[in-house]
This record gives sequence, C-alpha cells and structure tokens, in this order.
Amino acid sequence: MKILLTGANGYVGRRLLPELLANGHDVVCCVRDKNRLGTDEETLKKIAVWEVDFLEEPNFDHIPENIDTVYYLIHSMTSSTEDFDKLEALSAHHFNAYMDKMKVKQVIYLSGIVNNPNLSKHMNSRNNVENILYQGNFNLTVLRAGIIVGSGSSSFEIIRDLCEKLPIMITPKWVLTKSQPIAIRDVIQYLIGVINKETCFNKSFDIGGPNILTYKQMMQLYAKVRGLKIMIIGVPFMSPKLSSYWLYFVTSTSYKLAKNLVNSMKVEVVCKNNDLQRMLGIKPISYTDAIKLAFKKIEQNLVVSSWKDSLSSSGFKLDLKNYVEVPKYGCLKDYQKVKVDDVNKALDNIWSIGGYNGWYYGNWLWEIRGFIDRLFGGVGLRRGRTNPDHLDNGDSLDFWRVILADKDKRRLLLFSEMKVPGEAWLEFKIDENNTLHQIATFRPKGIFGRLYWYSMLPFHFFIFKGMIKNIAAN
Repeated sequence: MKILLTGANGYVGRRLLPELLANGHDVVCCVRDKNRLGTDEETLKKIAVWEVDFLEEPNFDHIPENIDTVYYLIHSMTSSTEDFDKLEALSAHHFNAYMDKMKVKQVIYLSGIVNNPNLSKHMNSRNNVENILYQGNFNLTVLRAGIIVGSGSSSFEIIRDLCEKLPIMITPKWVLTKSQPIAIRDVIQYLIGVINKETCFNKSFDIGGPNILTYKQMMQLYAKVRGLKIMIIGVPFMSPKLSSYWLYFVTSTSYKLAKNLVNSMKVEVVCKNNDLQRMLGIKPISYTDAIKLAFKKIEQNLVVSSWKDSLSSSGFKLDLKNYVEVPKYGCLKDYQKVKVDDVNKALDNIWSIGGYNGWYYGNWLWEIRGFIDRLFGGVGLRRGRTNPDHLDNGDSLDFWRVILADKDKRRLLLFSEMKVPGEAWLEFKIDENNTLHQIATFRPKGIFGRLYWYSMLPFHFFIFKGMIKNIAAN
C-alpha cells in the first residue's frame, strides 16, 4: 500500500516511519524542508520525499500519485501562543484541497481527547481541525490520545525534568487533574492497525493506556520507578502564568509551549469507552512499564526522536534553508584553525559536542551564558542533544540548531537560537590538508549587536581558542 506520511520529521512521524517500512508499505514522507528529514542513507533509499508547506496556497504541480492512505500528523501548538489555532485550521483546509486532487481513500488523524466541555485553546484547535478534516473528500479515521509516554516525548521529558531536579515541589492545583497516558508504542500500534480498516472509516476513537492517573500520581510513579524520593506540596494560588514560568525554568520546554501545556493540564483527558482496542487486538502497557521502556531506549542511546528537536522548541520560526550559506558581508568573525593528526577522532569529537559532553573548554562559562539566555526568555542549554554522538540536520544542540551535518564532507554548521541582537553561526570543517577550521560568525543587528560582540570578545578569545585545541587533541 502507498502511504503519505505528513509530519514525517516530527516525534510520532519518526517513530511511525520504520514500522510502516517494516510492514512492507511504500512510503512518501511529506515535510516542509527535506533537509530536516533526519533519516539515515538506507532509509532514504526506501522512501520518496514530498516537500510542501500546508500553510501556503496549494500548488498541485508535483503532488504524489496513487496514494492510498495518508497520516495527518501536523500540529502548530508551539509556534505561537496567540494564533496557532488559526495556523492549524489553515493547514487543514489546504490539506483537504491536496487530498481532493490526489483522490486518496483514507486519512488517519492523530488528535487529542476532547471529552471535557471546557476545552483549552489547544484542544479546541485539535477538535476544530478534526471537524475540518471531516469535510474532506476522503474517509477519515481519528485517533484521540492524551499524554504520550516515550523516550523523547514532551510529557515524559517534562515529568523527568521535574522529578530528577526537584526533590520538593510546590505545585499548582492542576497536578490533581486526571489523565489517561498511553505509551508511544501503543500509539504506533493503533496508527498502523486502522490502515484500510473500513469499520474505522469516518469514525473517531479515544485511545489510552490502562491507567487513569493525576499528574501528581504520574510524578510519584516516575519517582518510584527511578528510585527517587520526592515531596509534592499542592497550593491553590499558583496562577496559570506563574505555573508557565515554573515549567519554563525547571524543565526543557519553551515558555510558549509551557503556557499552552498549563492551559491544557487543567482539563481532564480520560477516554470514552470504544471497541477499537478489541477490534485491533491491542493490549496497552501500563504507565510504569512505559517509563521503564523509555529508559531502556535512553540507556542504550536508541532514542529515535525527541520533541526538543522540533523547530518550535526554541520559539524561533526558522526556514533552515535560509541559513545554510553563512553571510560574508557586514559580519564579525572569530576564526581559528589547527592541524589535525587524527581526522576521525577530531570528527568524532565535533559530532559529540554539547549536551553532557560539554564544549571542550570553559564549560562553566557556557553554563553561565545559558543561564543568562534563559533569564531573557531563551532556551539556554537545557535541551541538550537527543543522541550523544549522532547529529542530523535540524537537530537541537543546547542553544544551537544543526543547519548542516555532513560527516563525509567533514562539515558541521550550527545556527544560534540564543536571544542575541543579531544572528550567529558556528562552523567546524576539516579540509583536504587535514586542517580544522572553526569559524564563529555574527551578523549584528544595529549598534547593540556590535556592542554585544565586542563585550564578549575577552570570553571568545579563551573559549574558542581552547575549544579548537581540545577538539584536535582529544
């Protein structure tokens, strides 16, 4: 069967793709930027890629042909605290236009549980998208999930941050809201199980795990699995805004995402009974088993995807293609170079930079810079990196974004997502003479941009010089 997978570089899409291929399906991956697909060379040989932005007016010149089933995995919640619902609606309308032209048989939409009459803006938007998709000229199957638990999922990583960092928590009253978490592997089973299943056409189903838990209970169970001791003290006076700042400073989430999450966490998300679990023969795993499986992936460095790698994790609206070419004019640079004795070792060091490995010199200065960035609403160093020694185009890397990672051509290019008065790139490349070039480029924005650069020169001198020396020597 020929399947179109939208959101192929998202958290769920990257988990779903290998399962679809393993089941023998012919897959077309649909992404806004094919350079961000983040798949290995072997996988690229097995798939086709369709580059399209559903926020733009439809262009039918190069649409895929003979598509049977389409997954709609597009969400815009974190792109803006104000207009993400309008963006999601516009995307759904344009999607319907494409599907009408392509004459697909079935669309499968992963939405959220919307059983509570007092929905958040986030969940209202998901429900509105569902209604728009039902207007399309195809058979729609909607799977509504609550919290998805898996290595790299936003819910799992937020609970992980809270429990690992705070032995004592002063929490808002929404920690007593009930939810029905579901393991990512069960979500994938449902997504695959409804393919071409006519009894699921033009129907919506709630999917969840076997446990109905409050957020407080989820944190307590996480702590129990991890062998941690935590104390959770609930208070009734923590406002949504204060709760958002609390999540922002303690966890890896951006403030925009934190704000939308807090509004959603006040709403109960519990499944209504349906026959889908029985129809597909799925036996969902428990919340604690989902946590244990997530940590097995983390400990084995097998995390396939992480919400932190989404472009919206920083609040930046980037089109990576616009930043691949580092500007030459009107820029300030720090340029270092050194001869490399062991090229492979140097490349391994470059590809392992950041996260737990640090930046090879003056890590405490990097930590201070990250803390300052967070004070100004930036992402800081808290995102780390998804994999300790592997990088894909589009990955997050502390407060950088990977623009280009080409190990064969011995080049890594990063773009800064810090709050700075300008734009910044950091590039590593090893030439044919085995010379490592390290170039920090800053394009200032006005006089404040230049003042910022020159105020940082003393730190740059020590950090960049020590960094390239240790990358080449280790």
